[in-house]
Amino acid sequence: MDMDSRKEKILEAVVLDYIQTAEPVGSRTISKKYNLGVSPATIRNEMADLEEMGLIVQPHTSAGRIPSDKGYRYYVDYLMQHDQIKKEARDYIQESIKKKTTEVEETVNNILDILSTTTHYTPMMLINEQQADHSLQLLQLLPLEAGRALMVIVTDDDKIENRFIQIPPQFGKEDLELVSQMLNMHLKGLSVDGWQKNVLENIFSQLQRQKQVVDSALGMLAGILHKNNNSEEKIYYKGGLNMLTQPEFQDVGKVHNILMTLENKEVVNKILNNNNINEISVKIGTEHDIPDLQDCSIIVASYKNNGKEIGKVGLLGPKRMDYSNSMAVLDVLLKDLNGGESDE
Repeated sequence: MDMDSRKEKILEAVVLDYIQTAEPVGSRTISKKYNLGVSPATIRNEMADLEEMGLIVQPHTSAGRIPSDKGYRYYVDYLMQHDQIKKEARDYIQESIKKKTTEVEETVNNILDILSTTTHYTPMMLINEQQADHSLQLLQLLPLEAGRALMVIVTDDDKIENRFIQIPPQFGKEDLELVSQMLNMHLKGLSVDGWQKNVLENIFSQLQRQKQVVDSALGMLAGILHKNNNSEEKIYYKGGLNMLTQPEFQDVGKVHNILMTLENKEVVNKILNNNNINEISVKIGTEHDIPDLQDCSIIVASYKNNGKEIGKVGLLGPKRMDYSNSMAVLDVLLKDLNGGESDE
């Protein structure tokens, strides 16, 4: 791509003016507003070259030009100034994140509110909720019939789990009571991570005759206490109606299609997870390959806590979105939430 500094300045002027006004940009506008030191005729010639290069396009019969997806991409990658966010936005972010809470949904709603208010776009979040292991409160083995028993387990969150367990046919009620008593004595109040090797060896040494049942019971118990330890992905979004404030989305049908797309969790998951990033990523128009969102751009960043990624945060807006401000707001917010740590 044969881009000299003059073409770059004119492309930047087209992008910035279109972001600000949502109106196609002509050579006279650039000449008057951007002081590039060249005549409207020269600007017009350069714009013709930029159009031939696919960086700007002429919408309908307008005399002006607007950036293409390719033009926005060039601007974001090579021309964009990484602005400092405005003091009011910075103060609002700092004040808002003081509302710290241990509740995941409250934290997420706070982040979404901040982004919606400071950017006027549609924020989304994908959170990997890591749930802690549960601990044992009570275990009881009850005889059913020859070779079969019922294991009743109560966990620390007061949930009751029932499991059928195979036992030797000669096992009686006394054997089951002994196993229950020993497991409660040694394992009550412990999660699986707290099962120390010497404790398990002690249980097996005292219950040698019942070893087969102890083995089965421990396996089932570990599965119950540990089953919630896998992370669960949850998706949130807010500010969908912010779309209606954008001139290019005055068509209610178009906004309806966008909002319906955001209700599809598989699509939002694809949007947010299609970015293996340690920093902020931008997908413009057709780059994200989702038909109903091809008039939109999406900015995605990793959300970290104590340096560990726990999810992704995204901002959905028109292709005409203010990339510099949006990326700055995301960067400041996520670093503040992570105690001021940088990803670098």
